[in-house]
Amino acid sequence: MLLVGGSTRAASTTTAVLRTVRELAPGAVLYEGLATLPAFDPDDDRDPLPPPVARLRDAVRAAPAVLFCTPEYAGGLPGSFKNLLDWTVGDASPRSLYGKPVAWINASSPASPTGARDAHASLAVVLRYVGADVVEEACRRLPVTRDMVGADGLVADGDVRAGLRAAVAALASRGG
Repeated sequence: MLLVGGSTRAASTTTAVLRTVRELAPGAVLYEGLATLPAFDPDDDRDPLPPPVARLRDAVRAAPAVLFCTPEYAGGLPGSFKNLLDWTVGDASPRSLYGKPVAWINASSPASPTGARDAHASLAVVLRYVGADVVEEACRRLPVTRDMVGADGLVADGDVRAGLRAAVAALASRGG
């Protein structure tokens, strides 16, 4: 399972959520190249791909499933995360996101005005566009606050961890 976050912030709660999933799901791989991706340019979406894009596509192709976790910025997906998604659209490989089981975790704080619903609605649009197999029963809103993240960078809250285990199990049941 590939874990893809939408934040470049080092102390991001979304990254903490994905690190926790990595601990709970042996074999899960955390994609950490978000900040290295060049701005999407259709003219560059050909061989040879920019190396960070090639690494992203290789990671997606190698994964049996993808779990996303992203915050919301300015009422939508963070620009860097949307850029990552844009680079996946042109991948014509049979192991791209098309038909691949995917899900998302919404970890936005309870203080978030919209609960990041607009970002996740945008993510759903992109995932439908690329033909991903969205595993609805694995998609969850599990609010995480900074005080729930330990010094080790993991979420210790039992309810959140239980929700993450359930999401991973649902995604894994579909081949992930």
